[in-house]
Amino acid sequence: MAGHSKWANIQHRKGRQDAARSKLFSKLSKEITVAAKMGDPDPEKNPRLRLAVKEAKSQSVPKDVIDRAIKKSTAGDGDDYEEIRYEGYGPSGVAVIVEAMTDNRNRTASVVRSTFSKNGGNLGETGSVGFMFDRKGEVVYGAEAGDADAVFEAAIEAGAEDVESSDDGHIIYCADTDLNDVSNALESALGESESTKLVWKPTTTTELDLEGMQKLMKLVDALEDDDDVQRVTTNFEASDEVMEQL
Repeated sequence: MAGHSKWANIQHRKGRQDAARSKLFSKLSKEITVAAKMGDPDPEKNPRLRLAVKEAKSQSVPKDVIDRAIKKSTAGDGDDYEEIRYEGYGPSGVAVIVEAMTDNRNRTASVVRSTFSKNGGNLGETGSVGFMFDRKGEVVYGAEAGDADAVFEAAIEAGAEDVESSDDGHIIYCADTDLNDVSNALESALGESESTKLVWKPTTTTELDLEGMQKLMKLVDALEDDDDVQRVTTNFEASDEVMEQL
């Protein structure tokens, strides 16, 4: 399994404390508000909002929180948010992409730069590591969705490009512009997904040992702790032995 998908397993095994879950809800709500502000407040008429709501539901965000986030957009909240992508290198030369949503570009840039430097990394220019990733749509299903052949057949029929199946489940990839259509088709064939979102998929990876993974996790945790940071993606690769020790 590629590094970025292993990351979710690490986070799951670590367990999310209430404070971390609250922060996650806040970030998902912000994405919903901005998506609704940029288009129609009706998820059925706004693909980005529909995907944001779907992802929030998959993370167990309560319906009233989702509805409140959509209403914020009509009240003018979200007007000042700007989407920014930061790129840099973490410990051992791992490529890191940080996606942020902020109302103060200078504040966010300063915090992100400081976090990189304090945790053995370096913030680079935009494009410095982006060439090592492809922008893709990602739909995740649990193992109970079906065996590898059945899920692969459903995915290709839905217009997906690739499927990675393991004992943990199935990760389905498609062109970023096709995510809404592919996820709808998959939902008809396989039911509700565990996760549906746009991701940066590494095209090259950097192998890490246990020490390297621990340092990288420290950097990613620190970045994700910032309220302005929506998502952090890396191109690490690690053996099963290393993963089991985390």
